[in-house]
Amino acid sequence: MKSSTVVIAGIMFTAAGIAGFADDGLLRKNWSGVAGAPTSGDQASGLPDEASFGVVDKASRRAAPEFRQVAQNTQPAAEATRPQATAPVVDESALRYFASKGDTARLQAEISRLRALYPDWTPPEDPLAVPRNKDVQLETMWQLYSEGRYAEVRKAIAERQAGEAAWKPPADLLERLNVAESRARLVNASDLKQYETVIEVAASTPSLLTCSEVDVLWRVADAFAQTKRPDRARDAYLYVLKNCENAPERLATVQKAVSGLPYDIAQELLAFERTAPGGGGEFESIGDDLARRFVAEGDADGKLAVDPKYILRLERLVETEGLASDALLLGWYQLRRDNMSAAEQWFRRAHDKEDSASAAQGLALTLIARKAHEDAEKVLYPWRDASEDAKATYFAATANLLAIEPPVTLREEVLSRIAQETTKGRDPATAQQFGWYARAMEQPGTAAQWFATALRWKPDDEPSAYGLALSRNQLGDAAGVAEIQRLWAGRSERIARLGETEEERRDAIARQQQPLAREQAPISGGRQKTPAAVTEAAPRTVTRYEVEQPVAVARQTQTTGRNATGCRTTVNPARLSPQAALTRGWCLMDLNRPLEAAEAFAVALQAPASQMREDAAYGQSLAYLRAGLTNRAAVAATQSTQSRRRAEELQSAILSDRAIAAFDAKRYREALIFLDQLGQISTQRSDLMVLRGYAYLNLKRYAEARRIFEAVAATGNRDAQRGLADVGRAQEIWPNK
Repeated sequence: MKSSTVVIAGIMFTAAGIAGFADDGLLRKNWSGVAGAPTSGDQASGLPDEASFGVVDKASRRAAPEFRQVAQNTQPAAEATRPQATAPVVDESALRYFASKGDTARLQAEISRLRALYPDWTPPEDPLAVPRNKDVQLETMWQLYSEGRYAEVRKAIAERQAGEAAWKPPADLLERLNVAESRARLVNASDLKQYETVIEVAASTPSLLTCSEVDVLWRVADAFAQTKRPDRARDAYLYVLKNCENAPERLATVQKAVSGLPYDIAQELLAFERTAPGGGGEFESIGDDLARRFVAEGDADGKLAVDPKYILRLERLVETEGLASDALLLGWYQLRRDNMSAAEQWFRRAHDKEDSASAAQGLALTLIARKAHEDAEKVLYPWRDASEDAKATYFAATANLLAIEPPVTLREEVLSRIAQETTKGRDPATAQQFGWYARAMEQPGTAAQWFATALRWKPDDEPSAYGLALSRNQLGDAAGVAEIQRLWAGRSERIARLGETEEERRDAIARQQQPLAREQAPISGGRQKTPAAVTEAAPRTVTRYEVEQPVAVARQTQTTGRNATGCRTTVNPARLSPQAALTRGWCLMDLNRPLEAAEAFAVALQAPASQMREDAAYGQSLAYLRAGLTNRAAVAATQSTQSRRRAEELQSAILSDRAIAAFDAKRYREALIFLDQLGQISTQRSDLMVLRGYAYLNLKRYAEARRIFEAVAATGNRDAQRGLADVGRAQEIWPNK
């Protein structure tokens, strides 16, 4: 189709779609009378002035005289070529016919059409007084048209032309027939969700886009919204709110607009609310529903700044109506913004009013945030199977409960049901934490069973493999340790170094009893280090792409001359001084043996010097992060005050690991919460941006996933480019999401 532009009745279209709606023009007011029509310009009676039916308003006409010809250009060819001095003959038979049938809607539409075609024409005061058409066949055609039998009208025209070669159908009838057929085609395309066809028909039939055809305007707006052109949809809705008077239609326009357009555009449209006869706003009747909708949008998008008036209105609704669903909306809204205290308050109200899976899950998340893991497990246990999200949150509570440092003594009933659910749900994270919990309770046999179970469910879980090796070593199972070392050869340094010889152990003890030869070198944070190279932790595989270790470990290696050989043997760190334990901790980190390093740092935490305690807490937190024990890392970070730089570094690492762990466990909403928290303190790496994109994708929030992937893909990131392809495939499966 050739690109062309048509400007008619205040609306501009292009071949690619409607370019926009004019602020004025078209039918500002409808003529509600059938007989006694007022004269031109009688605004008090409701008849629109010249600008209402013309191309643009009067001011625009003065600014752009060329627009005056547009209405004339829409006349039939015979009318367009008629000398200007000759007054056009206006066929008013349709007016009389619609008036006689009491069809006020078509009567008003016909008046609008004739005024657009003939600007100097004045409607008759009484359409019924228009002389009756003595052409019986033509009267029959008009009757068929009024009944919507357009194909029969076409047939009747063709038959008469075949029988009367000189007869020509009235231009008005043909024009009305074309418009009616276009309307039917547009409505049919809209019903079939053929949105491009809707826009194409509207562009070619601008006379449909008037206040007498609000349903058509709604369908065009929806077509724009569905084809990702929200600004054009806004223009369609905005035209109704600026120009049309029918109160129910205006209210319905707002309801349709807010359900399909972004929050900011909805607010722009609501700004055109008028004062109702009673003095209130014309949209007040749907105010509660609007507040619920906008707060719900804030639940879905943690960065959306919802107007406080909607929050306050919903809070008042909770107080007056007491609906649990309203309290839940507020709870999730506050949770998404990390306002955990407020979120817990609303979730408790919802839970007390009506215990549900959503209320229990939300309350459990707030309890987990303030480390009340046992309470979280208790609240969510009855709803653990309600949904995948509820199950994921339940296992988050159980894993955190078992990972508390120091371990808490749990009732047998609680341990039993957690174990049962872990086995039924095959959750490797909780199984692993059961292993560490059993080790802390001096039950190496039980620990070995849980670590082995976790490995069956997740064979690449290195922390579980290491825990199993430690437990078998404690049980004296040398063959079992050797088997694990064989399976993990080349993949885990700390598993390979487990069980060093007595000779190596004696050499290490002897070296540690010698004076430490320290080569001092200043580094940031107040610690000293030797020229030994800094070893980065190995990348951690997450789903389909790699995420780098979030913290670059700046550490102090104090040796006797041979880098990290002074800690290759197994030594009980409790026998060492705090300074020696601190030195050993950094040495073990060089050898990628973080759990042993954490034990050494624990001894160093007993040092009287505050700087040494800070270094020890920092080191222990890094060790737990290296081992994948994020919750223990968070606890370790609180054992001593840290500098601002270190605190932000650790917090970023902890949140990154929690986001990755939540994603691995398919707890996508929880992963997004951690990523939002991370975004408040640091700039997110591209790999975590990709993680966010896949979280949105798994939640079927395709628009947000696409936006993230497009932003990262622009930097050349291949994972983001694959993400865009995945979004496309997913939308083919779920096109309406």
